[in-house]
Amino acid sequence: MSNRSPDILFQLIKSLEKSEKRHFKLYIKRSSAKEDLKIVQLFDALDKMGDYDEKSLLKKLPTTEKRQLYNLKTHLYRQLLASLRLLKSADSIDLQLNEQFDYAHILYKKGLFMQSLKILDKAKETARGNNKFNFLIMVIALEKRIESLHITRSMLDRAERLSAEANEVSSHIDTVARLSNLALQLYSWYIKHGHARNEKDEDRVIRFMKENLPANAWDLTGFYERLYLYQSYTWYAFIRQNFLMYYRYSQKWIDLFQEQPLMIRVETGHYIKGLHNLLNAHFDLRNFQRFEMTLKLFEDFARTDRVVEHDNFRIQSFIYIASAKINQHSMMGTFKEGLQLIPNIQKKLDEYDLFIDRHRILVLSYKMAILYFGSGDYGTCLDHLQKIINDSSDLRDDLQSYARLVHLLAHYELGNTEIIESLARSVYRFMAKKENLTVIEEEILKFLRQSFDVSARKIKPELQMLLNKVKHLEKNRFETRAFAYLDVISWLESKVYEKPMSVIINDKYKMAKKRHYPIGNEQ
Repeated sequence: MSNRSPDILFQLIKSLEKSEKRHFKLYIKRSSAKEDLKIVQLFDALDKMGDYDEKSLLKKLPTTEKRQLYNLKTHLYRQLLASLRLLKSADSIDLQLNEQFDYAHILYKKGLFMQSLKILDKAKETARGNNKFNFLIMVIALEKRIESLHITRSMLDRAERLSAEANEVSSHIDTVARLSNLALQLYSWYIKHGHARNEKDEDRVIRFMKENLPANAWDLTGFYERLYLYQSYTWYAFIRQNFLMYYRYSQKWIDLFQEQPLMIRVETGHYIKGLHNLLNAHFDLRNFQRFEMTLKLFEDFARTDRVVEHDNFRIQSFIYIASAKINQHSMMGTFKEGLQLIPNIQKKLDEYDLFIDRHRILVLSYKMAILYFGSGDYGTCLDHLQKIINDSSDLRDDLQSYARLVHLLAHYELGNTEIIESLARSVYRFMAKKENLTVIEEEILKFLRQSFDVSARKIKPELQMLLNKVKHLEKNRFETRAFAYLDVISWLESKVYEKPMSVIINDKYKMAKKRHYPIGNEQ
């Protein structure tokens, strides 16, 4: 069942937990008139529906005409939000601060200026303690209004202090806005394009970074200034495939939260995203032990009340941990063991279907396809890749390209000789159009197109030649994408040495574990 209905009220109701539904019913009974019982009937009818169907809905509400339904739904939507706001206020600094501001505004309207200023002072103290500078702008604006329109005599130098505060907060917000814009734009570039494909891409990113990074960025000490600075460099390094730099700034991102643990609760989403990036950095560098430590830290945090009781954080953590566990099996070569994760991941994807964007679902589909490819189940691998190929509008160009390349390799493994040549040409055209062709990919496609004209006796020397070419390109930064999306070298070694790909990778993993390389050397 899919709950991806465009009806916003239906989506909201389907997102509610049992406790939230129970609270809504109690809230309505306490705060609403008898005529509002109609919205309870509407709520119950929508709650029981599998998919939204307005005709079916009206049949379940015989006293409601179609022309009344819109207003009834609007009223129910507002009441649900009011109920949730009341229920969730204790769990959110933002809601608490806005509640205090509302109280202060009401008291101001009543002419109780001193009471209003007293609440605003407390709200400012809380906001500063939690780095909520955007909220301070609203508070200072109300304070200035009170002081400019009324004689409060609350503080002799209040006007001067408010002016200084306003300037300080405005300057802070401007700097944070510039850094957060930089981080967001770099992330947006990656979501659209993936890694830098060539020197032209890299030059554009380097120039953009230089032009938009504030001159005093490294002198700033505030939490948000440093957070967005580290995020900017995290995406900057990742786009350029400088994985050591990517690790360093992902680690700084997490260290910032460790230095100010209060902010883990205030900015939980950013903390979760930081853990995800740190795991990816360890995966790219094959830092096996650090990967395990970070994954355990993430899993422990995902079991805390802060995550479990918050829909967004719980779903976000599930996506990232599922991705990390698949990555772990991929770099250990334990593909068949990794397949055991898939039923639960699929179950959760169905459960959270309403809340997960298509991009994340397709990325997980690709990772699951790699598990099947590595375990030798090429038929099921093709099923997962076909979903991406058929519905790839939301997926990055680089992953669209690699879905097609792995799809081609799976057909090669299955011996589907009659379609390899035409399929290889199709993949080549697609990747060339997307400007995603590297030397490694061109060499692989060239080999596949010619492989079925080569006798069985000569194929191994051809594979060995291809392996040597690919290994030679392993240290080229613009070729490393091939190794991140599929361990091409291990696949070729499995063909040359006639061993399963899983055995090749697992042997490398065991050797690396014995060496105990320090951070950044496990490449």
